[in-house]
Amino acid sequence: MADYKLDDLAVFVAVGREGNFTRAAAALGISPSAVGQTMRLLEERLGVRLLTRTTRSVTRTEAGEQLFKGLAPLLDSIEEQVDAAIDHSGRPSGTVRITADEFAARYVLWPRLKPLLDQYPDMTIELVTDYGLTDIVAQRMDAGVRLGDTLAADMIAAPIAPPLRLMTVASPEYLARHAMPRVPEDLPRHRCINLRLPTHGALYQWEYAKDGRDIRVRVDGPLIMNSVFQILQGCLDGVGLAQLPEGLVDGHIKQGELVEVLADWCEPFEGYHLYYPSRRQHTAAFRVVLEALRINPLA
Repeated sequence: MADYKLDDLAVFVAVGREGNFTRAAAALGISPSAVGQTMRLLEERLGVRLLTRTTRSVTRTEAGEQLFKGLAPLLDSIEEQVDAAIDHSGRPSGTVRITADEFAARYVLWPRLKPLLDQYPDMTIELVTDYGLTDIVAQRMDAGVRLGDTLAADMIAAPIAPPLRLMTVASPEYLARHAMPRVPEDLPRHRCINLRLPTHGALYQWEYAKDGRDIRVRVDGPLIMNSVFQILQGCLDGVGLAQLPEGLVDGHIKQGELVEVLADWCEPFEGYHLYYPSRRQHTAAFRVVLEALRINPLA
């Protein structure tokens, strides 16, 4: 019988998921050198190479792939059973990991999650900021927050925010130097601040709707950013037009720091949802988070 320990197999699964010793070490809370040593000893004990190492990445060999596919669900199941046993204590505990974009994390999640930290001292909430469509199962997240029209079909989705409206805005200084856009087709002649999407590296196309007509506009300008808060600052500084969530800019509009344009083309659309796997057994901590966030009961 091969000489191995369950902890060693857990390290292998972490490396297999992350494809990197450093990220696996961070996930496990140990040093990268400990991960490397564990993997070397495990391969020696099993007598088979599980990983192919390069200077930039770590990939699974054919034997490693077979072992990973068999082990990962088993270790996940063990973790779920341990969490379920802990749940019998009656106290929500453990870590709930959620991925969301910056705006949702700050304006939708945080106001409702903050009270839970004092109410349930044994519970930890980890918020991971990400604009991409994260595979929450592969990344071992408990849930993700995305707009309603970008959800995977195999996920349960709970609405956690009302309809969202993106507003096109500019500073008074910018509009004093440039003509006011009247229709979306005017935007290519303006200096616009672009958002770089992390999922595939493309630039976000500004979306408009009016009287049943939908338009997507490719805009151009002197500034490209991957954060709505950075874009807001650029817009406040007069760099150009920006398309941003209403909740992020309405205070600046009231204070006269920004002006909305194309208002009649900016219709609300389905807002944020919390999505999570339908087959996973959820902990008491996750159920507490779900109840704090959702605005309507699940059907």
